[in-house]
Amino acid sequence: MKLDERRTIWSWALYDWANSAFATTVMAGFFPLFFKQYWSAGADVNVSTARLGTANSVAGLIVALSAPILGAISDKGTNKKKFLTFFAFMGAVMTCSLSLVAQGHWPWAAALYAVGTIGYCGGNVFYDALITGVASAKKMDVVSALGYSLGYLGGGALFAVNVLMTLKPELFGLADAAAAVRVSFLTVGLWWAVFTVPLILFVREPRTSEPRAGLRMVRAGLSQLAGTFKGIRKNRMVFLFLLAYWFYIDGVDTIIRMAVDCGLSLGFDSNDLIVALLIVQFVGFPAALAYGYLGKRIGAKRGIFLAIAIYLAITIGGAFMQNERHFYALAIAIGLVQGGIQALSRSYYARIIPADRSAEYFGFYNMLGKFAAVLGPVLMGHIGLLVRQVSGSNNLGTRASIVSIALLFLVGGSLLCFVDPRENNGITSNHQTTGGEAL
Repeated sequence: MKLDERRTIWSWALYDWANSAFATTVMAGFFPLFFKQYWSAGADVNVSTARLGTANSVAGLIVALSAPILGAISDKGTNKKKFLTFFAFMGAVMTCSLSLVAQGHWPWAAALYAVGTIGYCGGNVFYDALITGVASAKKMDVVSALGYSLGYLGGGALFAVNVLMTLKPELFGLADAAAAVRVSFLTVGLWWAVFTVPLILFVREPRTSEPRAGLRMVRAGLSQLAGTFKGIRKNRMVFLFLLAYWFYIDGVDTIIRMAVDCGLSLGFDSNDLIVALLIVQFVGFPAALAYGYLGKRIGAKRGIFLAIAIYLAITIGGAFMQNERHFYALAIAIGLVQGGIQALSRSYYARIIPADRSAEYFGFYNMLGKFAAVLGPVLMGHIGLLVRQVSGSNNLGTRASIVSIALLFLVGGSLLCFVDPRENNGITSNHQTTGGEAL
């Protein structure tokens, strides 16, 4: 299969543009605000944080348990695009449905959000896996970074429109800010569905040597899954990288999902938090592209180390935030490295796995990330509750929960030190290094 074709690369990367609207407007932006102030109106701030953390964790657990199995089955049946389409449209429908949930009905909101998150995370398993049929090894850092940068730009563009809707609802013929937020959920679902279409039409999925169908596909996939698990355990480089990734990406995901909630708990104005999210998006667009080229120059592993160090500074600094200017400064720092650490992790891992079993291996990759996300939001929410009960201070509880995330970056960075890129056991030989038209 011909790699590095311009149309294929851009069609693949546009899926990041599509689903990042969910990550930005829903996961990081309006859902935490609306969940706390509208659907959980009147509840204690730490109780609503724990509810949100539980919804994130349940969704993460379901994805974590199913991702490797689905990945193995899709590899045997050449069904990555079909699985991606199913999860993407499931997530889009659930997101649109959030616009129908009435005030105070937080269990319904949490359930729809959890299923939408499953669609978002499940689709990413197969989206990530398709990169091995899109980019050659020499282009992988740059192509991976392109996806994340388009995600920041697309997610940020729609989020900016959604923010304008909430600030000036009368311009859009809406009654108030609450109505604007509900319509924003609808726009995200439609955006996600529409911009998934180019990938469906123009990204050609690599075919397996012996494609299977029906129950044969399921049996072959499950059998291969057991073999891959044994192979990962024997391959020290892959095993250690996955273990390191498990910890540090949890810190990244937890900050994405819980930052706005923490800002509200510290008493910051919701408008200031929205501005900070926009800063992350529009700083993240050029920064993710630049980080891809940085990884090409200094190596993906060193680039990941640099991002971990900056995240450690962010978590420690976050515990001492006093005003909105501090929150803006942290938003700039997050924007500089968030897309970079995600892009280089994806491209680094794609180089060390078999290309013809990419969905299965990326199933493990996403499984570990989501198992970590099961721990992170709950850790943050319940440490906050514990410290508040001991100290009697909501503010101190929130700050303690922020500091707890630093542990995940410390453990992940320490484990990454033991990953030796020369110990590839010949796996990278499966990846082609030449292709067609460059990006």
